[in-house]
Amino acid sequence: MTVISAQKDDQALTITFVAEFDAGVERVWQVWEDARRLERWWGPPMWPATFTEHDFTVGGRSRYYMTGPDGQVTRGWWTMTAIEAPDRLEFDDGFDGEEGDPLVALDPAHMAVTIEALEAGARMTLVTSYTNSEQFEQLVAMGVTEGMSMALGQIDGILADC
Repeated sequence: MTVISAQKDDQALTITFVAEFDAGVERVWQVWEDARRLERWWGPPMWPATFTEHDFTVGGRSRYYMTGPDGQVTRGWWTMTAIEAPDRLEFDDGFDGEEGDPLVALDPAHMAVTIEALEAGARMTLVTSYTNSEQFEQLVAMGVTEGMSMALGQIDGILADC
């Protein structure tokens, strides 16, 4: 499995994932840059994602929805806050309502992604920061740690196809 660690920090209100891949930094970067590749892994296997917008530029927005096994739809958005190809990106990550309006009930989280070269492959580290303990606890209870671990586990198959 590609995920080598998933750590929750209740004090810092962060969840950190580390995954390693048998592919170079540039190929791993493409799973973020290319919306069609991104939707093959963003979401656990039983909640696949569909990206309807993916403006991969600083200040750009992405919109997506995930469809559960019972047909339930959850919508989300990103705003890109930093992009340094091919090894760093950051974005705010929030939920959308039915009409595509950002939900104000939950503050957006902030995700920082780094990709670094290894002797044979690449290591990707994702750090998601939450604004308050209520938000952190709610998303942990929703299964974000398990879901992201399963999602990241799908990247090997995508990299094998490139």
